[in-house]
Amino acid sequence: MTRKLLQINNVLRMSTSTGRIVREIGEMALSRGWESTVAYSRGRDGEQSCTSAVLPVGSWLSVAWHGLVTRLADRHGLASSAATARLVGDIGSLKPDIVHLHNINGYFLDYMILFRYLSASRIPVVWTVHDSWMYTGHCYYYTAAGCDRWMTGCGNCPQRTAFPASLLADRSAGNWTDKKKSFTSVPRDRMTIVAVSEWMSGELKKSFMGDYDIRVIHNGIDTVAFSPLPDGLAVRQKYGLGNRRIILGTAGVWTREKGFGDFLELSHSLDPAAEVIVLAGVTDAQRKSLPGNVVGIPKTADVRALAALYSAADVFVNPTWQDNYPTVNLEAISCGTPVVTYNVGGSPESLTSGIGAVVDKGDVRGLRDAVKMICEKGKDAYRSACREHALKNFRKEDRYAEYMDLYESLL
Repeated sequence: MTRKLLQINNVLRMSTSTGRIVREIGEMALSRGWESTVAYSRGRDGEQSCTSAVLPVGSWLSVAWHGLVTRLADRHGLASSAATARLVGDIGSLKPDIVHLHNINGYFLDYMILFRYLSASRIPVVWTVHDSWMYTGHCYYYTAAGCDRWMTGCGNCPQRTAFPASLLADRSAGNWTDKKKSFTSVPRDRMTIVAVSEWMSGELKKSFMGDYDIRVIHNGIDTVAFSPLPDGLAVRQKYGLGNRRIILGTAGVWTREKGFGDFLELSHSLDPAAEVIVLAGVTDAQRKSLPGNVVGIPKTADVRALAALYSAADVFVNPTWQDNYPTVNLEAISCGTPVVTYNVGGSPESLTSGIGAVVDKGDVRGLRDAVKMICEKGKDAYRSACREHALKNFRKEDRYAEYMDLYESLL
């Protein structure tokens, strides 16, 4: 009998990390003879198609209503009730052998309705945790805020106005209680939690999900697409970088938490004649505010262009203040470029001493010293070690095979 996999995620776009992951897990399932379906938010992503069958959930109107409920009442994940009821009916008709949850936040599901169904069904559940929303009363991450209230029940949230922003109410204590009741309603022998970093695994074990089976499966990347490219001269000419050492940073959205201010501070200690910072993913407004030795590049989904940037850089710097297991580190290393990052979350887990350096959070002088050390040694001292490490640890085929093995073990 053909096995059936249903994945649920808020987005399906290839330009998002989780959208790409669910697509590629589905492709591997299909290659192993499974049927694969992905449920996602139609209101956020519109009509999408992929190799897996698709199950669009809700509409732009249900997403808008959910956003309003979040903004006014701090009830993120507790709206879109009609859309979730229809999804539950579709799951009953589909009869999947495995339900694999990813991000069920994002203005498209009522988690109480979904978990009421999952707890009553006999379907094994796998839940990959891509951020901290599962076990907090409000936020996606808390390390930049230095908050540990998620361990005892939340309340008086210091990040109430951070995404998913609530403009009026602080319901973080009630949200924490509701999530605990809903998520732990699934019997422990029927739900496996997958953390994408050892750091996240440790945090989960301190949360109300700590009694569940928690595994670690790191995210993988396409190590063929992200490989060393001989495009360095073209990149330098395109952006007017000359022969200066390139210190690269990339982000989907540049914020304080992603280290935008840290890069600006770092720029003050550089020799503008010999070194240049290149920031990919900046907005037009951010680009206009950059100092002369920082070059801003718009966000791009062109993998070849990204790989060329990584390959041309002398060092990749990721001064993130909060992260789980940042894919940008993997991409840079796979392109043969050493990485410097803060000792935050799971960001250091992709590094070894031979392919980069880790410094304390907020230590911009430490960033400068690490960059200087790597540049003085020269990229040739790191390129081969970076590539070998990537092929051994980052291949998406190996990581997705771990999911397939997990599915089989649960059945």
